[in-house]
Amino acid sequence: MNEGTPTPEPRRRQGMDYGETKDVQQVHAAIQREKHEPRAGLEPLSIWLIAIYGLAVFFGGAYLGRYAGNFTGDGLDWSTDAGAGAKKDGPGPEQPQGVAGPVERGQKVYSANCATCHQANGTGVAGQYPPLAGSEWVNSGTRRLGMILLKGFEGPHTAKGVQYGSAVMQPWEKTLNDQRIADVLTYIRQAWGNTSGPVAPEGVAALRKELAGRTALYREDELKAIADDDNLPEPAPADGQGAAPPPGAP
Repeated sequence: MNEGTPTPEPRRRQGMDYGETKDVQQVHAAIQREKHEPRAGLEPLSIWLIAIYGLAVFFGGAYLGRYAGNFTGDGLDWSTDAGAGAKKDGPGPEQPQGVAGPVERGQKVYSANCATCHQANGTGVAGQYPPLAGSEWVNSGTRRLGMILLKGFEGPHTAKGVQYGSAVMQPWEKTLNDQRIADVLTYIRQAWGNTSGPVAPEGVAALRKELAGRTALYREDELKAIADDDNLPEPAPADGQGAAPPPGAP
């Protein structure tokens, strides 16, 4: 070749320079390995936190449904003190304006705990919750009724000639004391046209002690074995207050 001939310049390639492909891949791989910084306020919630929130809402709703007293102003007013109805009328000591009796107290207990199932008018819910108005279960002996309230009831049964059994009556022995159980039993036995006698807290206390070892709910066959006229014991009358006269007295 002639030494005077100039060396031609290398021609530039058109398009991507494939000679740099390896370097580009290494750079992209390094970028992909980097974790994105979380943006404030847009972090994903933990699945455990969502589960805890869900359980809190569920149990909170169940608790309110069970103990809210139908969200009425007097649903949880269970005061049984002798001075519960006392009010002040001008200066001077408080004067009682009428103390609530067992029927009035029982109505409040019923509204807070029983009306959801058996309804405020005692008619129950067809096929699920039996009626209390005019029911043979309510107007027969008080022993059977006390057993149901304390220990609960389940299974098919008949009330006023209609078959029930799709719902369970929960036990109330741990929720209501003897006085409140006696009051609510007195109320349902004298409301909605029922004309049966009252129930004394002493009788409920004796029955509670007798049934202390039982954990199962009652069923119809067990309760039907109780005589219809079997009543809880009544309190002995105080001296000088309705005590029975001695034999031979006029």
